[in-house]
Amino acid sequence: MSTTLEKPDVLADELVAHVSSATVIRRDEPMAKHTTLRVGGLADFYVEPANENDLSAILKFCSERDLKFFILGRGSNLLVRDGGFRGVVICLQTPEFSRVEIDGTRIRAGAGAKQKTVAVEAKRAGLSGVEFLEGIPGSIGGALRMNAGAMGGETFNAVESVRVMDYAGNIRELTPAEMSVSYRSCATLKDHIALSAVFRCAPAPREEIESRMKAFSEKRWSSQPAAPSAGCMFKNPAAIPAGKLIDELGLKGTKIGGARVSLEHGNFLVNDGNATAKDVLNLIELLRQKAQAERGIELSPEVEIFGED
Repeated sequence: MSTTLEKPDVLADELVAHVSSATVIRRDEPMAKHTTLRVGGLADFYVEPANENDLSAILKFCSERDLKFFILGRGSNLLVRDGGFRGVVICLQTPEFSRVEIDGTRIRAGAGAKQKTVAVEAKRAGLSGVEFLEGIPGSIGGALRMNAGAMGGETFNAVESVRVMDYAGNIRELTPAEMSVSYRSCATLKDHIALSAVFRCAPAPREEIESRMKAFSEKRWSSQPAAPSAGCMFKNPAAIPAGKLIDELGLKGTKIGGARVSLEHGNFLVNDGNATAKDVLNLIELLRQKAQAERGIELSPEVEIFGED
């Protein structure tokens, strides 16, 4: 542990003095409460900034005191190690960061807005183009950072611009062409924070939009587990979808501790109720070794893994 964290009470008091009273600050926050996989140790500090000014102040505070920070969405596509996080976890969930506003055929959604909320609001307005978001758990910020996709759609395919803040607190608006976007990744958001995004849509009959969303939902629930998971664990290799590969290797149902390969979908690792992050990590490694040894295929995790063992 760094020397700056040897006086966490002092740091907490100093942080409170840097932000508005509406910002949430908690000590020793269990990350298992904030991930869809329901595993993860304690974060030294958990903060929900009330607005962009407070977010900028928190980043400055971390920089001045050499504190690590991590930007948390709604905890999908995320695995936090059992040792937790020595630093500040920043979550953009307050109303300022969760707004969804419609302007003609465009939707501006805050980074903290749920992806499903954006899809539902678009449907209400008779706007098509973001139906696929209905099936992705998590926030818009997380979807941008991971270029999340489902049902043949990818987040950045529907994005017109993204409002970002760099780690010095400077804000600007970027187009996807100005960002380093790739399959299940956006490198620009490794050193910038997504604040909001504008999605471009097209008018369509509400019945058609509802029909597509219903079909997506039925497909998702018929092929994906209801048990806690982080979503798809691995990126799809070029040769074969990861879930199909794991199925062909006969690894569905494989367990380590409380972590299990889903019987519904081979690319989902689920928490049977008492899994630890170590169980999940060991299961990931087992699957990777089997895929490499038996098929010569390298499986790369799609989920983001952080924290200490």
